[in-house]
Amino acid sequence: MSFTSAPLAGSLLLKKICMSFEEGFLKDAIKRFRYYKELGDKTFSQLKEEDLFYQPSTESNSIAVIVQHMYGNMLSRWTNFLTEDGEKEWRKRDAEFEATQYSKADILSFWNDGWKCMLDTLESLTAGDLMKTVTIRTEPLLVYDAILRQLAHYPYHVGQIVYIGRLIKNNEWTSLSIPKGNSAEYLDSVKAAQKK
Repeated sequence: MSFTSAPLAGSLLLKKICMSFEEGFLKDAIKRFRYYKELGDKTFSQLKEEDLFYQPSTESNSIAVIVQHMYGNMLSRWTNFLTEDGEKEWRKRDAEFEATQYSKADILSFWNDGWKCMLDTLESLTAGDLMKTVTIRTEPLLVYDAILRQLAHYPYHVGQIVYIGRLIKNNEWTSLSIPKGNSAEYLDSVKAAQKK
């Protein structure tokens, strides 16, 4: 390699590292989103239809309302993600927080359709898309930042769903992580599995 080609080789290596990082970012973001969807799925599997409409207080949202909001947000944010503002004119955000009496099947359909819209869009992105600019409510954001924004937003609501589900089920709740008092036992099982 000549002296003059050394900077070129270095920039190609840096570009390759950046592309690898960007591809890893997309893969990891999708993995995290899928994990939070799974937490919601496991919560819904423990609840009856009427549980979805339980409100801990008059100012609290029911699980059904939280799902309505997430559905509206996901469709608005991820439809034509790279080419249109993330706050669509057709979205009726205030209506998402109104109590309704949908069936459990309806609520689960909203849940699954919203996640599908988001995950299909994420899976269609390439590493080169991450530094493009999109807008949400006319605010310009780099694509990777828009993804991070939703990676903070959706787990916040999934946590609410899980918490309300746990309130409802109380002693009948099946833990979605390490049950209370079982941390040492869990760690021992992980270590034992790693030795095999």
